[in-house]
Amino acid sequence: MALHRLSSVVVGVPNLDETARYYTDFGLTPVDPGDTTERAFRTLDGGEQLRLVKTPVRRLVRLTIGADDHDDLRRVTERLTRLGIDAVQAPGSVTAVEPATGVRATVAVTPRIDQPTVPATPYNGPGRPERVNTRAPGVGRTGPVRPRKLGHVVLGTTDLATTERFFLDGLGFKLSDRIAGAGAFMRCSTDHHNVLALSAPVAFLHHTSWQVDDIDDVGRGAMTMLEDHPERHVWGLGRHHAGSNFFWYLKDPAGNFSEYYSDMDCVVDDQLWTPETLEGAKGLFNWGPPPPPSFLKPEDLGALMTGAHSLP
Repeated sequence: MALHRLSSVVVGVPNLDETARYYTDFGLTPVDPGDTTERAFRTLDGGEQLRLVKTPVRRLVRLTIGADDHDDLRRVTERLTRLGIDAVQAPGSVTAVEPATGVRATVAVTPRIDQPTVPATPYNGPGRPERVNTRAPGVGRTGPVRPRKLGHVVLGTTDLATTERFFLDGLGFKLSDRIAGAGAFMRCSTDHHNVLALSAPVAFLHHTSWQVDDIDDVGRGAMTMLEDHPERHVWGLGRHHAGSNFFWYLKDPAGNFSEYYSDMDCVVDDQLWTPETLEGAKGLFNWGPPPPPSFLKPEDLGALMTGAHSLP
């Protein structure tokens, strides 16, 4: 695959400092953005992957996708041009605006992510005592949870077909699965999905998703976030069907959801993966508590539709 990672996102929020404190609590490490009007954060393995900028309403401003070389950029430019989409070229990158959401997508020549191997946690099972005479490692962890990398973003779009066409036919993403009549899981790496586009009455950022080591860190991270701020809880703990990952969703002060995840499906051979069209609950989760109404329809959706956003 010429594309190899979701490198970073720029998210616009009306309450910059408050939202920045949230993502510091979430486990991202603040870095100098080089601009006093912005806030930047890095993950353990992915480098700088989140930048916050001030905007009147919350939204995804830009996402950056990693490519291997300039031939990849040329192919992206040609595909976008065939779709009638302007592709702005710069040294080492090409940028286009997704027509339905207004999100700027930049494909840039960047190094592939090199994640260190994290030893697998030994799990005991029936007739399979893999961990003996000792407690599970997860129960003894005391350090803060630090996300390893940005995994994916989820976008609401008013024209699902147009957004799919942009990512699949224009940028060169691969289709992983669909939610019948409602969404498309698309990948630009070996992760099951890096972008999920969902049909919505207004274009908006639903959530960003951040990889942690395992299910213990999904739980530990969420519980730490909720200890003094129970209002941050949205949905979890559970396991998705599409992607198979464990999840827990929280809400930042601007109204965006953020997800801790682990154990995502990995697609290393496109020929061996068959996309499914998921119906009903499987389009959302395999097990766990049912999603609250605010997850399916964020509470500020009406305000976003009218352009008059007020924070709770």
